[in-house]
Amino acid sequence: MSVTLITGASSGLGAEMARQLAAKGEDLALCARRTDRLEELKAEIAAAHPGRRVEVRALDVNDEEQVFEVFRAFASDFGRLDRIVLNAGIGKGAPIGTGMQHANRQTAMTNFVAALAQTEAAMEVLRAQNSGQLVMVSSMSAMRGMPKATATYAATKVAVARLVEGLRVELYGSPIKFTVLYPGYINSEMNPEGTKAPFIVGTEKGVAAMVEAILKEKGSAYVPGWPWAVLGPVMKVLPVPLLRRMV
Repeated sequence: MSVTLITGASSGLGAEMARQLAAKGEDLALCARRTDRLEELKAEIAAAHPGRRVEVRALDVNDEEQVFEVFRAFASDFGRLDRIVLNAGIGKGAPIGTGMQHANRQTAMTNFVAALAQTEAAMEVLRAQNSGQLVMVSSMSAMRGMPKATATYAATKVAVARLVEGLRVELYGSPIKFTVLYPGYINSEMNPEGTKAPFIVGTEKGVAAMVEAILKEKGSAYVPGWPWAVLGPVMKVLPVPLLRRMV
C-alpha cells in the first residue's frame, strides 16, 4: 500500500486530493496549519474508507524548521513516503508598484521560498529511500508573465516548475520520479464557486485530472487536459493583446 504526503491538505485541492487518493487505496500523511480541518478530513476518510491509514500534523510551510521536522516525522511514522505532493500555496497579490509590496512578498515567500524548503525536505526523504515521487503543483499561469494581481503569483509558479525540472535532469535514470502539474482554473478557496474565469471546472473534476496524472507518474501535465493541453503551448506564443483577453 502506497503512502502519499500532501501539504496544504486542510481544504481546497489538497483536501480533495486526499479524498480521491484514499478512494484509490492510498494511505495519507496530511499537513496544514488548520489542524481542526485536518482532523475533520481524517474522520471523513476513516468513515468512507475504514482500511485507510491517515496521519495528520500541523505545518506552517513558512516555518522551515517545522517543514523538515514534519516530513521526517511522517517518514518515520510510515517507514517510507511513496509520494510527496507539494500543494500548499496562496494567491494574494497586487499590481506591481501600487503600494502592496507586502502582499506580493508574502506570495513570493510562501509559493517559492517555502516551496524550496519543502522540496529540500522532500528530497532528503526520497534520496535516503532512493525511491518515490515528488509532485509539484504549479499553475497554467506559469506559461507566460501575467498582469496585475497575478504577476507575482505567476512568477512563483514558473520558479517551482523549473526547480523540479532541474531535479528531473539531475536524477534522470534514478528510481525517483518527478511530476509537475499545471492546473487551469479549478474551484477552490482561491477560486470559489461563482468565480468568473475561462474554462473553470468544479473541484472534484479538476482534482480527478490531477490525481490521474500523479498516479500515472506523468512528468508534467496540464490539468484538466481539455482545454489546457491545447491552450498551454498556445499561451507561450500568443500575442500580448490576445493574452490580455484571457486573463
